[in-house]
Amino acid sequence: MWTALRRTFERWAAAWHAAPNGRVGLRYFGEYAALRLWALIIGCFPIETNLQTARLMGRLWWALMKRHRQRAMDNLRPALGAQYDEAALRRIAKRSFEHFAQLYLVELVMTPRLINFWSWARYVELGELGPALRELVGNRGTIMLTAHFGNYELLGYTISRLGLPLVAVMRPPDNPLINEFLLTSREGSGLSLLYKKGATESADEVLERRGALCFIADQDAGRKGVFAEFFGRKASWYKSIGLLAMHHRVPLVVGYAVRVPSGFRYRIAVERIIQPQEWEGRDDPLPWITQTYSHALEAAIRRWPEQYLWVHRRWKTRPKDESD
Repeated sequence: MWTALRRTFERWAAAWHAAPNGRVGLRYFGEYAALRLWALIIGCFPIETNLQTARLMGRLWWALMKRHRQRAMDNLRPALGAQYDEAALRRIAKRSFEHFAQLYLVELVMTPRLINFWSWARYVELGELGPALRELVGNRGTIMLTAHFGNYELLGYTISRLGLPLVAVMRPPDNPLINEFLLTSREGSGLSLLYKKGATESADEVLERRGALCFIADQDAGRKGVFAEFFGRKASWYKSIGLLAMHHRVPLVVGYAVRVPSGFRYRIAVERIIQPQEWEGRDDPLPWITQTYSHALEAAIRRWPEQYLWVHRRWKTRPKDESD
């Protein structure tokens, strides 16, 4: 008990030191304490019970957050409006809120406890992963891509639990205590985390030693990104993904972990493997690579649109030659 208390105070002191002022340090500690209390509470119940509760909280999120609700609908109409009517789009958006409430409030907290070498098969089924696994155990590096879709954390976590070490590129939370909590729980499984800021050199090292580098690829890259179509509209994508693949001549594996059909049960599958010989010889391979994995992610999301984060500001940055 005393060891736990000492570590808690050490973390509080670290958060206070990292914060620009005392109030922020108190906020960091309060957020961390709330997270640990929440983890303690939901740990007393079966995960399916917790997921039912989280789904209700997702419905509250949908009902109360008008700005988020409007953003999701504004993203869905041009993306899927030709395929679904307004009522169907609202059902997709509402289910997306429910799905991500379940993911963020329950699954991210409980996954490290539930998924291990012996238990993963209770919760995860594997699709046709043979070609992707051959790339992961081959004699060259691999870049793995997914989106804010399904359970993107579970994808890398399960593969690393199977004995295939991965390095995932992430943006750390602002709160250093929560960041340490996430690092400790993920790295215990063999999943290493690499901070996005200043990650280029470390990413090169991972691929040079024939490792697997993982990205959540559908982040807005701003004006400096490369633009490619995503659901019929141009979106900004990070250049670094394609440039790393070109420089190290490694394949890109586009995959996902999708909830089937409900509860904490997921299917891991690969949508597309982009091989170096497919882009070599092209006049401008970077836009081709980016557009190819963009289309692959879109194809998967179209099959389960309710599991994509439509509230995400994916199309925030517009091309210079486009007038909104």
